Amino acid sequence: MGVLSGIRVVEFEAIGPAPFGTMLLADMGADVVRIDRPVAASDLGPKFEGQRKDITGRNRSSVTLDLKRPESVTAALELIERADVLIEGFRPGTMERLGLGPDVVLARNPRLVYARMTGWGQTGPLAERAGHDLNYIALSGVLSAIGPAGGRPVPPLNLVGDYGGGGMLLAMGVLAALVNVQRGGVGQVVDAAMTEGAAQLGSVIWGLLAGGHWNEQRGSNLLDGGAPWYDTYETRDGQHMSIGPIESRFYAQMLEILGLANADLPGQHDRSGWPRLREAFTSAFLSRTREQWAEAFDGSDACVAPVLGFAEAAQHPHSLARGSFIEVDGVVQPVPAPRFLTTPSTPPRPAPQRGEHGGDALRDWGFDAPTIERLRELGLGFKV
Repeated sequence: MGVLSGIRVVEFEAIGPAPFGTMLLADMGADVVRIDRPVAASDLGPKFEGQRKDITGRNRSSVTLDLKRPESVTAALELIERADVLIEGFRPGTMERLGLGPDVVLARNPRLVYARMTGWGQTGPLAERAGHDLNYIALSGVLSAIGPAGGRPVPPLNLVGDYGGGGMLLAMGVLAALVNVQRGGVGQVVDAAMTEGAAQLGSVIWGLLAGGHWNEQRGSNLLDGGAPWYDTYETRDGQHMSIGPIESRFYAQMLEILGLANADLPGQHDRSGWPRLREAFTSAFLSRTREQWAEAFDGSDACVAPVLGFAEAAQHPHSLARGSFIEVDGVVQPVPAPRFLTTPSTPPRPAPQRGEHGGDALRDWGFDAPTIERLRELGLGFKV
């Protein structure tokens, strides 16, 4: 069940942002059948075959096809004809070469939302070049702002390109196109490019830059660690606290709890005094452990929080109270989000093995026994 219950999605096996975007749809109740390769491709990276722990692959069924065989393409088309959404993450032109490009597919299923996830986009001089998250956010301008003053740009994991600017953008595009179809519109191609998604995530920075409120020198601005009151500080036990009291009333609370309310310090927005403020905050936080500071700031509006590891985050009292994490087959993972109070998402199912539950999925999609057998003869592989 879920808010997208009844929406059928055909997903072509990929890595990174396309599976993440599909996971968001599947978490909301979409019925996803993933077309996997018969065996893992060596260039896909570790996929935890055998005991698959790929969280972004959860809530699917799987069938296998060797799309280099013409008869397998015929089988794929029969699945796609019954789908509302197709999601692929190949390089531009790959689906066309397989005989599964938008022109062919939309002619057979005019209401289909054909979603394409790439780094550079479907067009442009870089479209067919290889790349990864870091390359895409580098070209978007965003990476230039991430890192310490006087240092090099630092990779922000692969969250900005692959997942924020990629998978989430893809899912939003799919949902918007589905709304358009349900209002009487036709199916269409969704061209989701991580370079453009990452740039969109930086929209507020583009606005600050245009208004003269952002300096392109790393580590010298309000939100990039330049401000001493928007940064992280080491504690006595080698852990860290995050602080972000931008508003003056929250800043005053932080100074009070740090024991600096009556200290002779520069004003919050006096940039010339920021080095002195940083020294004072550094010294203060080193006087206690992270746990002691977390307890001291508990219940305040000082905008201070401990920096937790992944395992710690799942056990934080707030996470436990909301049930923000769940264990599925021994794997701790975030629960589906956002939450829908009337049509809540069901607990996640683990990522399928290749072909797992594919037979059930075909029956759920309305294929009768003779058709299923014919699809098997065309190369479709599946398990019950």
